[in-house]
Amino acid sequence: MISEAQFQNELKILIANAIREDVGDGDHSSLACIPISAQGKAKLLVKDEGIIAGVEFAKMIFHYVDPDLIIETFIADGSPVKFGDVVFHVSGSSQSILKAERMVLNSMQRMSAIATKTNSYVKLLEGTQTKILDTRKTTPGFRVAEKWAVKLGGGENHRFALYDMVMLKDNHIDFAGGITLAIAKTKAYLKENNRDLKIIVEARNMDEVKEIVGCGGVYRILLDNFDYEMTREAVAFIGDKSLTESSGNINEETLRKYAECGVNYISSGALTHSIYNMDLSLKAI
Repeated sequence: MISEAQFQNELKILIANAIREDVGDGDHSSLACIPISAQGKAKLLVKDEGIIAGVEFAKMIFHYVDPDLIIETFIADGSPVKFGDVVFHVSGSSQSILKAERMVLNSMQRMSAIATKTNSYVKLLEGTQTKILDTRKTTPGFRVAEKWAVKLGGGENHRFALYDMVMLKDNHIDFAGGITLAIAKTKAYLKENNRDLKIIVEARNMDEVKEIVGCGGVYRILLDNFDYEMTREAVAFIGDKSLTESSGNINEETLRKYAECGVNYISSGALTHSIYNMDLSLKAI
């Protein structure tokens, strides 16, 4: 995964670009009717239930827009919330609050929905050794916040992007001329370029699992679209030679059954690409 410094830098880039996109040369609605000296206060109101996420991110947004804004937090990131809860108060320049409002709401609504869905998956896995992972199936430009939300929901992050881990999927394998060649070329590339990156390889059947294990040096084997019987067989064969990951159309109904097959991880793109925003609003007090 990326470093904390890289993570923080991605957040800063995200905020700057989103405010640029939304504000442009000015929030003329506020500029037209609210004096620059006006002071105000607003509350973040929950109109739904689930896991709240994005509180700390909201602080970053508010302080980017106006360092003098004051945020009083009542409910922390990762906490369960219900209809009517007030997460925080923000006070200071009325113009600044309104300038930041939409990005705060857009971000927190989506992050909270992701955290809520992730947490529901985590609860389904209770009592097993399997952990839930996100994927790169994220919103362009908003990935860092979405992956943060997965962590707040109790899940774990897969690789952040193409640069922090090698993942040889079916197309890489086919274009490279097969599993053995793809892995050999990858090891050579990493050595030649002095890169210390973990290698994940996707398997489509047991023959490919056996070939991957035979190559050695693979951090995790991704069992793509395996049924329960094949998954149990693969986990038994792999043993402690590599970690295992199940993926491919796994949902709430099948999640625990795959975990009970003994895999270390289950990855789900649904955590970030198939969610409905939590209903939140920022109301003037």
